[in-house]
Amino acid sequence: MTSIDHIRQPRNRDEKEESRLQGKDPLPRLLAQLLARAGEPAVVERATSRPWASALFQGRRHVIAIRLFGPDAQARRLAFAAGLEEAEWTLRRHFVADIAIDHSRSAPAEEWIELSALTIEDW
Repeated sequence: MTSIDHIRQPRNRDEKEESRLQGKDPLPRLLAQLLARAGEPAVVERATSRPWASALFQGRRHVIAIRLFGPDAQARRLAFAAGLEEAEWTLRRHFVADIAIDHSRSAPAEEWIELSALTIEDW
């Protein structure tokens, strides 16, 4: 599992922090972009990343659960899902080959989004 504690750090990151976000595993940078897409308030409840490979490519398979809070959580979940598969992601040395919402659920004033993504190393 990849740590995501640094995602909620203040936005003025130094070069060392930015370098860590754009390291070998693209998950931290992808999580930051997913949270930005979800809007505030939102948290990553769970995020896992494991190696993936085919005959021609290598990358990582990610499983992510995001929880959105607030009176507008349902509207933000719908906006988050709209066009997710066509969205552009900025990942150093990787690209998102596939991303999809696997499950979503609602509760009073909160929404859950469970999604999976496949990132491929871009040589």
